[in-house]
Amino acid sequence: MKKELGEREFEELKKRALKINTELKKLFPQAKIALKFSNNWELYVAVVLSAQCTDKKVNEVTQKLFKKYPRFKDYLKAEKREFEQDIKPTGFYHNKAKSILSGAKFVEDKFSGKLPKTMAQMLTIPGVGRKTANVILGNAYGVVEGIAVDTHVKRLSKRLGLTDETDPNKIEKDLVAILPKEEWFLFTYRLIDYGRKYCSAKRHAHDKCPLYKYGEF
Repeated sequence: MKKELGEREFEELKKRALKINTELKKLFPQAKIALKFSNNWELYVAVVLSAQCTDKKVNEVTQKLFKKYPRFKDYLKAEKREFEQDIKPTGFYHNKAKSILSGAKFVEDKFSGKLPKTMAQMLTIPGVGRKTANVILGNAYGVVEGIAVDTHVKRLSKRLGLTDETDPNKIEKDLVAILPKEEWFLFTYRLIDYGRKYCSAKRHAHDKCPLYKYGEF
C-alpha cells in the first residue's frame, strides 16, 4: 500500500478509487475482454498468447489456430515445432508453445481435461500466474478472486495514484483493498480500454486525458 497509509488517508484513497471507477464506467459502460474464444480452453490459449502481444494480433492468430486445433484433445497430439510456427506472430513462441502444450497435458492429467474453478488449482498449472488465473476464472466461470493486473493496469493504477508498487501481485493486493469486490472483474477491462483509447504508454499530452485530474505526473 502507498507508504502504509493511516486510516484517514486510506479512506480517502478508497473514495478516490471509487470516483475513478465511476468515471471509467461512464467512459466504458460495455467494457469486456477483447480476446475472441468459443470455449474455456480457447480462452486459456488466447490469454497465454496475449503476453507481450496485442489482443488484435492474438485474435488474428487464433482465428486460424482454433480452426486447425478445434478440440482440446488436438493440443495433446500437437507437434511442438509445428505449433510454434502456428503461433509465431505473437512473439516468444517457444515459451508460449511450451506453456500451452504442457498446460494441456497437465489439465488432462490432473483435471480430466477441464480447467479448474479455483485460484489455488489454476496456479498449479505450469506457467499460470495470478493475472492469467484471474482472467480465466472471471471469464470462464464468473469466479472473481482478485484483479487481473496486465501492463495497462500496472501502468495506469500507478499513474492514477492508486498504488506505489511495481510488482503485479502487490498492485493487485492494493487494488482489491480499495475497490468493492463487485467492481474487481470489470475494473481491469475498463482500465485497459482507457489505456488504449486515451492514455497510452507513448508520450502524449496527459492533460487531454479524461482522468488527468487524478493523475500523478
